[in-house]
Amino acid sequence: MLADIVITVLQILSTFYLTLVLLRFMLQLARADFYNPISQFVVKATNPPLKPLRRVIPGIGGFDGASIVLALIVQSITFLLIIAALTGGLPAINPLTLLAWSAVTVLGLIIKIYFWSVLAVVIISWVAPTSNHPAIALVVQITEPVMRPVRNVIPSLGGLDLSPIIVFLLLNVATVVVSHMAQAVGLSSIGLGL
Repeated sequence: MLADIVITVLQILSTFYLTLVLLRFMLQLARADFYNPISQFVVKATNPPLKPLRRVIPGIGGFDGASIVLALIVQSITFLLIIAALTGGLPAINPLTLLAWSAVTVLGLIIKIYFWSVLAVVIISWVAPTSNHPAIALVVQITEPVMRPVRNVIPSLGGLDLSPIIVFLLLNVATVVVSHMAQAVGLSSIGLGL
């Protein structure tokens, strides 16, 4: 029972921090407003481990490699701690397997963040289309890199924007692909996966 509690706490805390790290990555990818109070919180929460990583892994053209590396490190440590809680000691695990598990998990979380962000944008466009709340502005900015390419291909039809439907379809396809990737690297067979 104690191991289950420890694992649950580890998963909740690591998912929360991983979400912040990936939001930092997505904010930079979208070139979002960093003066937004929520952006400021994300930056302050992720700066301590990112500053030293940035000295080694610089950003390239808006792509923040340090954030992705930090996400992989956090997820790898989480897997090690979960396996240690299950087995009662530090496991001897292949580093490449651990990296593959972490990469698949991080990719799955990125897809989930985009899915829920696009869903939030759709709901907000119906409920409060003129709201200028900082959270709403940030979610719209985060989703723009995945929505813009679809909008360029499929224009709105008389004020009806069909791009979220296509984006949901693509995100669901990506979820299936990541699920198969998890099976391929053995993540789903040990119960730590997506």
